[in-house]
This record gives sequence, C-alpha cells and structure tokens, in this order.
Amino acid sequence: MDTIYLHGVRAKTVIGWYDWERVAQQDVELDLDIGLPSNRASASDHLDDTIDYDLVVRTLRDELAQQHFQLLEALAEFIAHVLLARFGAPWTRVSVTKLGILQDVARVGVTIERGHRS
Repeated sequence: MDTIYLHGVRAKTVIGWYDWERVAQQDVELDLDIGLPSNRASASDHLDDTIDYDLVVRTLRDELAQQHFQLLEALAEFIAHVLLARFGAPWTRVSVTKLGILQDVARVGVTIERGHRS
C-alpha cells in the first residue's frame, strides 16, 4: 500500500482532563501516515488520484479549532475518523503529541492505527 505522511503538523485545540488545561487552546503536534486508496497517482501524476495533503491539513486545523477533547486518545480517534471517512483512506496511523505539558517532560503523546492495510 502506498502512503503519504505528514509529520510535525501543528494545530490548536482545547485538550485536557484538568480544568486548567481547558481554559484555552493548546498546540498539539500531529504525525500522520495515511494509506492511499490506490496507487494511480504514481502513474497519472494527477492530484485527483491521491489524497490532497494540503486539504488534509486545512481540514484538520479547522475541525480541531472547533472541538474540545479530554484525552489524547479521543483526539487521535477523531483525526483517524476524518482521514478514513472524509478522505477515503483505507488505513491511517495517527500520533498526537502535547508539548511541554508536564514539568521536565518535553512531549506526551499517543499513537493509534485504524483501518486495514492491504
């Protein structure tokens, strides 16, 4: 299966279990591996035969700016659902990272995989 990847994508959303985390949007970092529905793009060299990664980033940033999550797992699940349902990806791996949220811990995150690989 062909995949595209977007690593180090920054987005803002309200995320956190504690009250102090939910008072303002936080930066999250996304690493996305997205299975392509076909390998036609390598032969056609046409955007319609792949997943438009610019549209993926814009869509996720817009959606996350309007959402509220308590857990990173729920945020990752939401992103995976968008990639599978709206963009037709047969499989995705989503890593979500909160930056600098714990003292002396640079990154806290979760990785999920959804769909099936061929």
